[in-house]
Amino acid sequence: MGEKMKKNIVLSAIAVSLLASASLNAAEDLSSMFTEGKISGQVRMFYIDRQYQGSSGKDTHRNSTAIGGHLKFETADYKGLSLGTAFYTTNDISVFDYTKDGGADKKKDPSLLGEGGDNYSILGEAYINYDMSSLGTKTTAKLGFQRYDTPMMGSDDARMIPNTFEAYKFVNKDLDSVSFQVAQVTSIAYGTFSSIYNNSGILGATSGYSGQGKDLSNPAIATGNNPQTGKYYNLGSATVGKSTAGITNAMLAYKGKTFNAKLSNDYAWDLYNTLYLEAGAKWDCLLNSNVHPFIAAQVIKQNSVGGEYMKHADVGVAGAGNTHNGEVDSLFWAVKVGAKYAGLSGYIAYSETGANDENDAAYKNAVVSQFGGMPAFTQGMVTRHMFLAGTKAKKAVIAYNFKELGADVSAATYYASFDMDANSGYGDERTASEAGFDIKYNPASVDNLNLRFRGNFPRKFAGNDTSGYTGWNEYRLIANYNF
Repeated sequence: MGEKMKKNIVLSAIAVSLLASASLNAAEDLSSMFTEGKISGQVRMFYIDRQYQGSSGKDTHRNSTAIGGHLKFETADYKGLSLGTAFYTTNDISVFDYTKDGGADKKKDPSLLGEGGDNYSILGEAYINYDMSSLGTKTTAKLGFQRYDTPMMGSDDARMIPNTFEAYKFVNKDLDSVSFQVAQVTSIAYGTFSSIYNNSGILGATSGYSGQGKDLSNPAIATGNNPQTGKYYNLGSATVGKSTAGITNAMLAYKGKTFNAKLSNDYAWDLYNTLYLEAGAKWDCLLNSNVHPFIAAQVIKQNSVGGEYMKHADVGVAGAGNTHNGEVDSLFWAVKVGAKYAGLSGYIAYSETGANDENDAAYKNAVVSQFGGMPAFTQGMVTRHMFLAGTKAKKAVIAYNFKELGADVSAATYYASFDMDANSGYGDERTASEAGFDIKYNPASVDNLNLRFRGNFPRKFAGNDTSGYTGWNEYRLIANYNF
């Protein structure tokens, strides 16, 4: 257990001791605080299968099956105070022979497991929660290790274990329809999805994960702080190999009946500042009140700050045309337009990032997102190229919810394309694309069980005219049982 984790648990114990001395009846109340606590959790079983396509890597076939989930305990509220802790685990179900299979190189898919395809467990949550309603304010504080989600930071729970953070968060909701948050985030434990971003450089840094990679044998990145899946790291150490003060967030959100807006600013000390703005509206169609159109827009402005550690030459991974250091000064914008009618909905979206000049580092006009945040309207299930410099992305989605027909099933299909610039730092000028689907089913015969079938089919995801391009066909079967 890390020193910061131990410190957080000690602080929890001190808080409980102070409450115990607050009144003569505190011991009895504190006892019921724990006896009336709640146990919850999720059992997750996940199968993933990816067959590579194209001239680069076409003979590679990888898959994995894992079972795990999380177990959580939250105490009852005592004078506004509650405590929580959650244990996460993932475990390989070895049902495949990872050898040559009909000429294909069959490999264990790393995205469901830990380092080296190993099982692992982590204490992902250990926090103090304080509700200040008794003080006349709708303010809550959540302090310690927790799941933390803002536009540019997130748990990104796309595989077995999500990202978790050490964060100190205060949220106020005194004004109707308005919430205001301030937070300080100091460390991250990357989840299982991060296992696929070894030596990824600019791709990882714009896809929600560290651009450092994890190959400590590579002198260019052998800082000794390369982030390993399932371990807590200072945010700076995890991304540039230098300890920083973390990220200070301020976020203001408004959610009304027809209009919503969100303004969030992440100041990543000595790295970059990220300003995120999103606004959207929905209404009833004048010609048919059963049709509900909607529109939304988002803007991300990012620039280097403080010590500008992204400029250092030991940041990131060289190779595949990646220029791995440099100033960040980028702008991303996107719009989305769609409509909903009964169970049917759909939208189209478009986004752009500024283009690099020939001599710019790859990061210059890219949107750097290294802590799980992935808010873009145009992202694919796996293709997140819209944050690379000079990318123009488009996405179309059609979805249908069958609930009104008596079945608790929803299905969606989408297509996204990414017009890549020659100076993006990730392959040649090209149009990458991804089609996919997502089907969810909640069986009436088993309460709290969710079954999910997903597929994605990227083309020209990586590569160039010389080495060839890489794509794949990927299928996922997921069962989540919540309790």
